[in-house]
Amino acid sequence: MMKRIIYTLLGAVVIASAACRKELGKLPENAKVDGNTILDQRTSEIALNGVYYRFAAVNSDNVTKWFEHEVPPAMFAGYIGYGYGADAAEINNNYAKSGFADIYWTSSYQLINAANGVIKGVNALDDKLFTGNRKKGILAEARFLRAYGHFKLLSFFGQWFDLNSPYGALIREDFVQVDAVPKARSSVKDSYAFILADVDEAIANAPAENKAWYATRWAAMALKMRVLMSHGQPGDYQQVSDLADSIILNSKYKPEPQTKDIFYTKGLGSPEVILGIKPQQNQESFYYVLSRQYWPGASSLYIAKTALKDLLQNDPRGAWMIGTENRYTKGTFYFLKYIKQGDAPSMLSETSYAFRLTEVYLLKAEAIVRSGGSLQAARNILKEVMGRAGVTDFSAVDNAASVNELLKQLYLEFVRNLIAEDGQEWMALLRLPSSLIQELRPTANDKIRYILPIPHSEFLYNPAIGPQNPGYQQ
Repeated sequence: MMKRIIYTLLGAVVIASAACRKELGKLPENAKVDGNTILDQRTSEIALNGVYYRFAAVNSDNVTKWFEHEVPPAMFAGYIGYGYGADAAEINNNYAKSGFADIYWTSSYQLINAANGVIKGVNALDDKLFTGNRKKGILAEARFLRAYGHFKLLSFFGQWFDLNSPYGALIREDFVQVDAVPKARSSVKDSYAFILADVDEAIANAPAENKAWYATRWAAMALKMRVLMSHGQPGDYQQVSDLADSIILNSKYKPEPQTKDIFYTKGLGSPEVILGIKPQQNQESFYYVLSRQYWPGASSLYIAKTALKDLLQNDPRGAWMIGTENRYTKGTFYFLKYIKQGDAPSMLSETSYAFRLTEVYLLKAEAIVRSGGSLQAARNILKEVMGRAGVTDFSAVDNAASVNELLKQLYLEFVRNLIAEDGQEWMALLRLPSSLIQELRPTANDKIRYILPIPHSEFLYNPAIGPQNPGYQQ
């Protein structure tokens, strides 16, 4: 299987359109990458666009497939389910049996390898072939995307919560050739160091302005905030707060006055979208798209579980995010964050979101609490975020008098606000003290189950990788 994946990867950094404009369109058939593909700034831009194809997970049907970012983490956290009967990810602690491990592994390495192809090709070119600082900008965007892919792998397959663990990510810093697959995984400490180096390069040199579906230095700052929160060392939290302030005070992004408008009206035009996924042209007309799998249901159906309905019971968001009871499975409800019940899929309903300014605010508040800062300052940030969603009753936040109680309230807002966007409802849960994790998700009762097993095929074609994650069969 790995050899088949690698041949696919060789077409990742390719000419994505006949022009040099960075627009997503259908990838050419049988495209290849070789030493002559990236020749100048024009072809570098085109190749970079191929990396964004991997980030947006454009498939052979020419539609974006951000399913793995939206659905499985919300299932792991216990709030989203499969509408035709429970998936293994929803019950017990059998996250590994859900079958999601392979898609995370494959898609992340497709993205990483495509980014490596651009980095290799652009680095080989003379600076004179580029206008201004664009060579550095292209490399910075590629390194942002590589960091995103490696951090996704560390988060789902590495013991990211233990800096002393040898079970980190399988870091690939070179463009993969068929005869150069074997490589050992890195330690957790070294994985963080590699990812943060890429992120810092993106912060330094990525464009300050870009279309909402392309990376900027602000998106890189938001990614660094995520990475540092998982890294979780005392000095990290002040960095998170400083990064948040930089984004809030210096970037063009502004909070959306009404959260609902992001998903039902404005999409990527919202001033708080830092980085999103733009659907392909006419994507909404394709039958098997994700928003149709929320409503009315296709061959797959993903629904809100009772836990999410209960969490939103006295919250204004419940009125538009939770629909009627799913007729196929009692006690589950249509999940309407992206599409109104009764509507047909549209370009808006097919839009996805990687980073929003709301997450920046919530991560800042969490960092303040974890660093021993002012609980009242964190409460004020949390209430500001909730207020934009229409909430007027802040009694639970005001009554959160201890660190753990306020961390719990922050987590619940991560769920209410960021559910089914890019996995933050799951990662924010796992950052909590174990007592809170047990309270909120009793089945997440063993750190072995915080991460997935490495797919079996990797051991067949990469014997150098090392042992399987503890608790799983190789």
